[in-house]
Amino acid sequence: MSNQGESPMQANAVVAQPVNKRFKGLWSNYNYVIIFLVIFIAFLIINGSETSWTSITNIFLHSAILGTISLGMGLVIMTGDIDLSVGSSFVFIGGLTIIIYNVTGSIFVTLLFAIAAGLLCGALNGVLVGRFKMPSFIVTLASMLIFRSVSQYMMNEMGETRYRVEAGMESYKSLFGFGNGNILTIPQLAVVFWIVAAAMIYMTTCMKFGKNIYAIGSNERAAKLAGVNVIWTRIKVFAISGALVGLAAFLKIAKDTSFDPATSGKNFELYAIASVVIGGISMSGGKGRIAGIIFGTMAFTIIDKIITALGMNALLNDTVKGLILLVAVGLQMIQKREK
Repeated sequence: MSNQGESPMQANAVVAQPVNKRFKGLWSNYNYVIIFLVIFIAFLIINGSETSWTSITNIFLHSAILGTISLGMGLVIMTGDIDLSVGSSFVFIGGLTIIIYNVTGSIFVTLLFAIAAGLLCGALNGVLVGRFKMPSFIVTLASMLIFRSVSQYMMNEMGETRYRVEAGMESYKSLFGFGNGNILTIPQLAVVFWIVAAAMIYMTTCMKFGKNIYAIGSNERAAKLAGVNVIWTRIKVFAISGALVGLAAFLKIAKDTSFDPATSGKNFELYAIASVVIGGISMSGGKGRIAGIIFGTMAFTIIDKIITALGMNALLNDTVKGLILLVAVGLQMIQKREK
């Protein structure tokens, strides 16, 4: 109850204060959900009567491969580092994985190889960053150039224009069926992405290793004093990121059965960073939730759908994405200043 001498304006201000506080708390904790809902509602309005359950499940499908890569990128960014090599290692691992499949014809061996190759590529970056204290930007920029270049060289030496799965393999139908099949109308690749995301959420919220990641990103010196093995943690983070790139390469093979070394994975490193930022993870490290990456990736995918629905020139696609990324980073900065 307000005091008798309190004016109506003062009373309204008292009521508005907790409302604003609740809104700020909601935005601070769930900004990635709010951003996703705004973009998704815009898609529903623009797409209008063309919207169907199939068009929505297509969003799930088209988010799966980039989303899997973005989960690893999110871990790296949480430690305060960056990985610019994910797009190039994606095509490099994908090319090698197709060769392994064409030789063995085994889906299981192919999957294991893709994850193991990705883990090794990521661990190499991690050793250079963690053990030898080299800047992650420079290390992953160098590996980005190396992986793409080697992949194109291999393809050129084979006298082909792209890596292709041999359709005559006995397991080809099973591989293609996995990449393009559904579980209760939900794309199987999306289900894989969500399962991996759930495992990552558990790791970052319930395991000591996940807490160490946040500690390093928040204050590396304090993490060292608290007994965190910063070097080994960084190596493991980059290795996990690489393994997820390998898994994403396998999903891409199952879906499309080919890799183009010149265009596959192009700008994936930038799209993954954008998905992470839209998902609410701070670029300075130590803040954010893995769950946000699910919404951030889907929001980023929906932008493509909106551009298509509006009939815009496809060349402006990255312009729109870049502007949205700037807005997302700007909102993060405003939130940080207010705190």
